[in-house]
Amino acid sequence: MTRLALVLSLFGAPALAKKGSPVTLTLYTDFICPFCYIAEHSTLPRLVKEYDVTLAWNGFELHPGLPEGGIAFSDLFPGRDTAAIAEHTRGYARTFGIEMPTHPDHVCNTRKALAVAEYAREKGRLDAFRKAAQGAYWKDGKDLEDPDVIRGRARAAGLDPEAAVAAMTMTAYQAKVDAARERAEAAGVTGIPTFDF
Repeated sequence: MTRLALVLSLFGAPALAKKGSPVTLTLYTDFICPFCYIAEHSTLPRLVKEYDVTLAWNGFELHPGLPEGGIAFSDLFPGRDTAAIAEHTRGYARTFGIEMPTHPDHVCNTRKALAVAEYAREKGRLDAFRKAAQGAYWKDGKDLEDPDVIRGRARAAGLDPEAAVAAMTMTAYQAKVDAARERAEAAGVTGIPTFDF
């Protein structure tokens, strides 16, 4: 198994063969992770384009200790200049050719949204929901703990909106979120984004 950091996976993937040699890429990300946003808009499309890659996405809570309702971005880094942090991240994104949206003022707990992603996986709509949820947070500044936000993004992803909202708090789907994290930690994942081949 080869684990590639974001920069390494962009500038070289020595363990991969070009098209014609299929490989599974296990990707660990969270909807609110800024570096995951960068990876999913730069590195991931490049890998899919240049290599025979099958994506196996796994949700990994960036901040599992956040309370329900989330916290202000400024409270995530007390005493630090969060505007400078956000601008530094945007500058980093530009080195990958990505114009990063402004960091939302609110950092939400993503456990419920990741549970909905597991529901979407069951229904064959994972990629569509994943993109919709990430866009809701980064492009529209929406709270992924808000049932109305999940309802709208689920509908856009081709899911039953009410079933998606119900999935937010269903034990079976939250157990899948926990299981995904356990698998990730067993594989040595300590931060995201992580690409495993």
